[in-house]
Amino acid sequence: MSDGSPSQATVLDTLNVRISAGTGRTMMFAHGFGCDQNMWRFVAPDFATDFRTILFDHVGAGGSDLGAYDADKYDSLDGYADDVIELARTLDVTNGVFVGHSVSAMIGLVVARRAPELFSTIVLVSPSPCYIDDIDYTGGFTRDEIDELLQFLDSNPMGWSQAMAPVIMGNPDRPELSEELAASLCRTDPEIAKRLARVTFLTDSRGDLGPIDADVLVLQCREDAIAPPGVGAYVQRAIPGSRLVTLDAVGHCPNLSAPASTIAAIRAFV
Repeated sequence: MSDGSPSQATVLDTLNVRISAGTGRTMMFAHGFGCDQNMWRFVAPDFATDFRTILFDHVGAGGSDLGAYDADKYDSLDGYADDVIELARTLDVTNGVFVGHSVSAMIGLVVARRAPELFSTIVLVSPSPCYIDDIDYTGGFTRDEIDELLQFLDSNPMGWSQAMAPVIMGNPDRPELSEELAASLCRTDPEIAKRLARVTFLTDSRGDLGPIDADVLVLQCREDAIAPPGVGAYVQRAIPGSRLVTLDAVGHCPNLSAPASTIAAIRAFV
């Protein structure tokens, strides 16, 4: 695979960027593991007039340039944060709003520490700094459970997608949501998905919490099998001055399952 050199394509092409015609403050939406920018289709349009909204696909997802994927660069959240920083600087973003779902919530915190001038507001949707239980910390999974999930993904990516989508999405009474997520997971290049899964589920980002030079909103669903409510509360306590809003929603993807509540919480904060 290539080294992702900017000379091969601009960051706008590489990340399949879409920008609204809004002329206000910039709001960037970043999707979670196995998803793409389409997962924001029920939320982003509500802000596209009042804000200049930016949607993109992480390398390896959606309509991104798969040729830009480099295993060494993307073996940690830093590589994905590099892309966000490059994209924001290319588009002259300052004091913007960053809305990150799931693993992108943690990517947003890396960006906030490395380039604090870019985003003065950070919205963390269903964040988890660590999925593995530890002393005085409940991430929701044991290390053995995470290892089993990753082994399942290695051996049967399609089966993994079909099995995990309902767990991630929740809302068993709305099977179309799980079907959409499963289809999105299946569209992701399997080798890239395996590597990103390891970065997502094995990274311990608790060290990226703490004081941050930005206003931070933590959005947590009342039930989430992937990031239990206690995780959202942990993140809020660990970031001084941050605010926690618990949505009356189920699952790990309120941007799909509860867009109206998600929009309302973000609007009330920004």
